[in-house]
Amino acid sequence: MTRAIVLDTGPLGMAAHPRLSGDFRKWWECLLHSNTPIFVPEIADYEVRRNLLLEDLTHSVERLNQLKETLNYLPITANVMLQAAEFWAFARRRGQLPADPKELNGDVILAAQTKQVGAVVATENVGHLSLFVEAKSWRDIAL
Repeated sequence: MTRAIVLDTGPLGMAAHPRLSGDFRKWWECLLHSNTPIFVPEIADYEVRRNLLLEDLTHSVERLNQLKETLNYLPITANVMLQAAEFWAFARRRGQLPADPKELNGDVILAAQTKQVGAVVATENVGHLSLFVEAKSWRDIAL
């Protein structure tokens, strides 16, 4: 069995689409049947949801709600935010912070949520996240 998986915004957004297609559909179906724990982090839910609401994609919002109910939901906690602040400072000191220093930076929050459950992030943004936790392209996660 593959280690637990935390969904970043790319895979979560694709999973929220009412009609899955192509390689993602095959990967998603294998993931769902693999008994691998799948986590929907609150920060990724927020980032995907705000865009779906902006575009008035109600079917995708409904699907996102279903995913939130049927998969493991990871809320943002005080401990997550403390870890995110440590990750942010670490990256900033090394000159590797991917966003403007004044931005909240959802990547460090996602990384902190991932560390909390000891999972791997399924993403399309391996570079930034791999500074903090194991991150792989969803395409590279064998099931």
